[in-house]
Order: sequence, then C-alpha cells, then structure tokens
Amino acid sequence: MSNMVKQTFVQVDEALLIKPLGTINVVDPSPFNWLYILFNTMEEAVRADFDGRVIPSLAASYQWVDETTLEMKLRKDAQFHNSELFSALNVKQNFDELQRWFAPHPPGTWLNFPKETTLEVVDNFTVRFHFPKRDGLALGKMRGNHFANLQFWQQLGFGYAKIGTAEGHW
Repeated sequence: MSNMVKQTFVQVDEALLIKPLGTINVVDPSPFNWLYILFNTMEEAVRADFDGRVIPSLAASYQWVDETTLEMKLRKDAQFHNSELFSALNVKQNFDELQRWFAPHPPGTWLNFPKETTLEVVDNFTVRFHFPKRDGLALGKMRGNHFANLQFWQQLGFGYAKIGTAEGHW
C-alpha cells in the first residue's frame, strides 16, 4: 500500500510574497516514506555542522539558563512551505503532540525527551525546555525534534487526523 501526501509548491514574486502554485502528490511505497516527507516538509531547531557541532537552524540561538532549563530564541524570519509563519506556538504544538506518543522517534528512543519535560512559551519567539534532570544529550535530541505547521497537524498529524494514532503507520 502506498502513502500519499500533498505538498504545495510556492513561488516568490517580485514583491517577495509567497503564493501557492499548485499541488504535488508524493507517492512512495517505501516503508521509509515518512522520513523522506519529514525531511522535505519540516525543520528542526538545530542541526549538526560538518564537524558534528550542534548549530542553530530554526533556533536563532540557545543557552542553558540553569542545569535543567534550555532557552531557545527562534528565528523571526522563518515560514513554512504553505506561507504560515513560524513561531513559538508551532514549537509548543509539536512538543505537545510528540510528548503524548509512546515512542515518537522510530530511529531510537534515545531521541525522546523524558515524559516529565515541559515546554514554556516565553514570547512569540522564545521557548524554554524544562527537563526533570540534567540531560547532556538535550541539544542532540533537538536535532531529531522536527517542527510541522498547523495544517500538518490538522490534516495528517502522522496518523492522528486519519486513524487516531501515530504508532507505526500513517
């Protein structure tokens, strides 16, 4: 059975306004299709550079406030492929959605945040992750924490919108 996901192409006009051009249907019978779609429709707070160092991506910067609190300032110029502007509310929604799953990261549970972890929205472009104890891998885990837009969670949501679960198939 193949998976089908619709993506909208956009074009930047001379006034730098983004307008939808049409729809592309992605059909791939591969069981790894979720990864292809994820990497082409979502972004993460941080990435790794060529030397393996963690660097900001959708985060503009990050700092440890104390031993268990990581604060991230978010980019103010980012928007999703459907023109939705990126903000702290997207980070909060994605965090809340993933925290309710039993195992949100198929490649390995080491990427999961402890269930006691909370996320505080400080303002439109600042969030604070509150961990139950020190976590030396927290920034590395951020690399596997992808952010989707509101449309994704309303229409697909890794399966929740269609079948009520995200555990394995969508």
